[in-house]
Amino acid sequence: MAVVDYIQDRSRTLKPAFDPAKNPLRLWASLSLRQWGYFLVGFFAWTWDAFDFHTVTITYPELSATFDRTTKQISVGITLVLMFRPLGAATFGLAADRYGRKWPFVANCILLIIFELGTGFCQTYSQFLAIRALFGFAMGGIYGNAAATALEDCPEAARGMMSGIFQSGYPFGYLLATVFWKAFDENTPHGWRALFWFGAGPPVLLIIARLAMAETDTFQGRIPLRGARPSIGDFAEEIKLAVVRHWRILLYLIALMTGFNFMSHGTQDLFPLMLRNKYGFDSTHITLIQVTANLGGVTGGTVVGFGSQIFGRRFSIIAACILGAALLYPYTFVSGPGLYAAVFLEQFCVQGAWGVIPIHLIELSPAAFRTFVVGTSYQLGNLVSAASNSIETAIGERYPLPARDGERIYDYSLVICIFAACVFVYNILVTGIGPERRGMALSNDDLDEELGPDMVSDTWDMQQSIPARRY
Repeated sequence: MAVVDYIQDRSRTLKPAFDPAKNPLRLWASLSLRQWGYFLVGFFAWTWDAFDFHTVTITYPELSATFDRTTKQISVGITLVLMFRPLGAATFGLAADRYGRKWPFVANCILLIIFELGTGFCQTYSQFLAIRALFGFAMGGIYGNAAATALEDCPEAARGMMSGIFQSGYPFGYLLATVFWKAFDENTPHGWRALFWFGAGPPVLLIIARLAMAETDTFQGRIPLRGARPSIGDFAEEIKLAVVRHWRILLYLIALMTGFNFMSHGTQDLFPLMLRNKYGFDSTHITLIQVTANLGGVTGGTVVGFGSQIFGRRFSIIAACILGAALLYPYTFVSGPGLYAAVFLEQFCVQGAWGVIPIHLIELSPAAFRTFVVGTSYQLGNLVSAASNSIETAIGERYPLPARDGERIYDYSLVICIFAACVFVYNILVTGIGPERRGMALSNDDLDEELGPDMVSDTWDMQQSIPARRY
């Protein structure tokens, strides 16, 4: 009966809140210069994380030729990155929650520089896989720390909009990767390697900017409650505590992030290959289409994120997923001029749903383990969806098209369409049954309850009892 009551409550609370809309310009002005500084560092860190990831997805053919491997084998490099991300998320997330956002972020960026440079110098397929696995560990630590840095000090009324802008860093990073790849592909003798070497540069600027800034106000407010810094044994105990105390909300967020990662990777990663193989588009045409798609993503993340402050987090996500599912056919089967509108609107919906996620995760996460829960749930969702590229390429090989210039090509349109449709339905269901805590005070600290000796309640129950606007 408790389960039935909960599901009925979830369905009733999907009714849009219709809170009064505020002028976006006034919301931007409500952030202080200090808050803008934190936001921009977090935004550009997330942007470059996306750039680094997509340097592989957009260079599949060149990597295949260099290492003499099939596209499916090269996609293993993507799978390894996704598989090792949770380890980095847990490591850097716990460090950021215990020691501060600043120094774990700096260490994280240093590793990104090293492994991005290393990828550009790989000479064998084995080296490529090894360095991408290490890169996955470093990349895993970015999301949780960047999201906490960017959003936890934001004024409550501006959270939805700033969350959408923050998440738009992902399609913006993809757009930058596409544009710079186009520039390097035609103007350097080093081919794909130059793109990876270039990718190691901007994190240096992020390190310099973060070193010039203090900890966020929200984190500093919790420092007196943290006590002395723990030993390695105490640190291990905190890891156990975080999992044992918050396993329900962590499992839910992992399930949510699994669907969202399948949605983004399923609609994006093989799309350039589909355009090249099935429709015979050249690199210039593909670049224009990808730029259009990512402009749609940037717009969607901002608009839907802003809308979630008015209509509610869950309602906004579900609405974007329904529209995205309806647009799948033109997205994958139209090859004429209408393709530009289709890709813009499809990624508007995909990244629009994603635009709600950063603040939704932060609001649902326990304050004392915010970076750990946000980053780890996101990256474990990535881990579950790690084989999305391999699954799609493997299924695609069952639907061959006539060979072109002696090259085998496959009907990835059909695969992407069916695969993404299933994922959209999954996301609608999981989001619909989940909790929401729009409007909660992010400065609340539940550390005394979490670390006290007589812990009996769990986070899920606590979410239903803490005074906050419930929808």
